[in-house]
Amino acid sequence: MPKNIMALDLPQVEPLPESTQKYFDICQEKLGMVPNVLRSYAFDIDKLNAFTAMYNDLMLGDSGLSKLEREMIAVVVSSVNKCWYCLVAHGAAVRQLSGDPKLGEAMVMNFRAAGLDARQHAMLTFAEKLTEAPAKIEEADRAALRDAGFSDRDIFDIASVAGFYNMSNRVAAATDMQPNDEYHGQAR
Repeated sequence: MPKNIMALDLPQVEPLPESTQKYFDICQEKLGMVPNVLRSYAFDIDKLNAFTAMYNDLMLGDSGLSKLEREMIAVVVSSVNKCWYCLVAHGAAVRQLSGDPKLGEAMVMNFRAAGLDARQHAMLTFAEKLTEAPAKIEEADRAALRDAGFSDRDIFDIASVAGFYNMSNRVAAATDMQPNDEYHGQAR
């Protein structure tokens, strides 16, 4: 395992199970790296599998939300939480998916400065409120999403993606998880 991916000394299982090694090999082939978040979880294959199953379902599964919109949620939640790892990683994903380096930068700093459409603005305002003050979510917040064109299923997906990144941000902060250097130069 590369050094300094997190502050905890939790060695990666060696050798990795065949299915995990295959997953890491696919990451290396498609991304040019194995994300440090995956390496961080590789001390416990069951935890890694649970994390990747949830990630794959929320970020790659069927949804009325585009991949870009899901990455935007990840960035807004991570911006509120000031999560270094996720801001770097998902900021890069927004740059790549949108083809717009300025959008990725604006999303990291302040999504309101990004010139988003009304649908995306409503989605991100909801994700921000859910992150900052979940007990204050009320029917008017869900109604604003419906008015912007989101279905109830979409609202569930927005909440699920926001919830996942709130959890991930806290683990990354607690462990001082470091983003892969490769993310910094991607899609610029």
